[in-house]
Amino acid sequence: MDRRAFLGTLGLLAVPGATEAQQPGKVYRVGILTNKASDPVEARLWQAFQLGLREQGWIQGKNILIEFREAEGDFARLPGLAADLVRLKVDLIVTRSS
Repeated sequence: MDRRAFLGTLGLLAVPGATEAQQPGKVYRVGILTNKASDPVEARLWQAFQLGLREQGWIQGKNILIEFREAEGDFARLPGLAADLVRLKVDLIVTRSS
């Protein structure tokens, strides 16, 4: 997936909630579940994701908190990491697949 397609997908996710991003006091929690964030390609995609959020008014630490969970190449860890995000009661879990 190229950067434009990825950011276009972000636009679909972020635009409906953009007005909510301006509500004072509410901090939304987003869980990011990834295989290997240290991979340079993966890191660039998540940076683009965060940039897309900022462009829509979602500011880390102000109205959104991002919880990263990384499987470090061990796919068997993904269910446990997803369960951890559910226990944290994040508002949204974001992941990607190739």
